[in-house]
Amino acid sequence: MANDLQRRDNFFDDMMTMRDLFNNNFFPAMKSNYMKSDVTETDKGYQVKIDMPGFDKKDIHVNYDNGLLTVSGHRETFDDAADKDGQVIQSERRYGQMSRSYRLPNVDLKKVNAKYNEGVLELDLPKISEEDRGSHIEIQ
Repeated sequence: MANDLQRRDNFFDDMMTMRDLFNNNFFPAMKSNYMKSDVTETDKGYQVKIDMPGFDKKDIHVNYDNGLLTVSGHRETFDDAADKDGQVIQSERRYGQMSRSYRLPNVDLKKVNAKYNEGVLELDLPKISEEDRGSHIEIQ
């Protein structure tokens, strides 16, 4: 009986190992270091900081619709003249389209502030005040 339980434990261990492979090791490109972010919330709003080094401000797009903040950026391919023969040993810099989305309800779009400085996108997203929500309708 102990062998049966031991085999059953190994089965679950194997399943966990497979999960770890898919989450961490098997697809290293999916475990990326791009667009890392910090999101904080207060009673008055949200503050979002996103690392986007190497992007031009004109290639960053911020959209807010139906409670969802989406930040995307596009970076062209790198044209390094350092190695004209194609003898690249390691290449980790990313290019192409990248995006992240954040569920942040009740943002007052008229008061949003966005800055991009030294590779960090900073967003200040004030919440709609109780008066502006229009949740109460007076009956006459």
